[in-house]
Amino acid sequence: MRILSVLIIFFIQSCGSEPAIIDPGNDPNFVVVAADQSGLKRFKKKVLVFDIPIYGVEKVLSSKMLHAANIMAQYLDNDEDGVIDNPAVHQQMLENNAFMLMWDKESDLNRIHIPEDWIGQDLGNDETRPTFHDALQGDFDASLEEVLHIITHAGYAYAYPDIFGEQVGTDLAMALDAARGGQFFDVPNAYPSDAWFTYDDDTCDYACMNTEYLYWLLTSKLGAQINRLEEIGHEWTLVTPELVELGDTLGFNLISNPVYKMPLVLPDGKYMQ
Repeated sequence: MRILSVLIIFFIQSCGSEPAIIDPGNDPNFVVVAADQSGLKRFKKKVLVFDIPIYGVEKVLSSKMLHAANIMAQYLDNDEDGVIDNPAVHQQMLENNAFMLMWDKESDLNRIHIPEDWIGQDLGNDETRPTFHDALQGDFDASLEEVLHIITHAGYAYAYPDIFGEQVGTDLAMALDAARGGQFFDVPNAYPSDAWFTYDDDTCDYACMNTEYLYWLLTSKLGAQINRLEEIGHEWTLVTPELVELGDTLGFNLISNPVYKMPLVLPDGKYMQ
């Protein structure tokens, strides 16, 4: 997970007219327009998804930005009826000024200026892979992960702080602790043998571990990981919906609770199409 947290200054330049269309593409719902945020000089284009901006540098393909936009729309409006499934989550994303940055090179993220009250998530052009959805095989589409991160981190964690909050004691954290075989604030030298979530990134703190765990939990329940055990088994082993239901009772019950209106269908990048 790469939550953006550079705290400096962010100026918004506004004008009286609509932003210029950069690439109308052939998407029935979204269009790439010129970005006008002076704090993100490299990020010259954007797509709005339910008023959540996805910014991109010029070298990011517009088709990749539109794909990420469709993934976000499907996560937020999973039944694709044109209405956001969980307005409370969306409202928290708006209040947290949630946004995404799509980069061509990771150096595009250098010297960006983000204010303290904005929560961002980045996504790379080359790691955004629409073709993964053809058969859920091949190089993984990272938009399934990074887009979900911003929704859970800036939305669910704030809409339901005692449930999906990323601190000790929440329902999510208790499920995380069970999945890791204990409550670890630092990556242990070795996880217990019965753990099924064994993330070993030392830069990922306890809050980050909650976000990563929720990603693995939900996308596995939705079927995204069914063909990836060999690739991801060192980090996560419950790769099918059946394994999640049988092996992670706390987590499965949490994300299946209809109160929270979490996605039931895996996004494929074709919102309302």
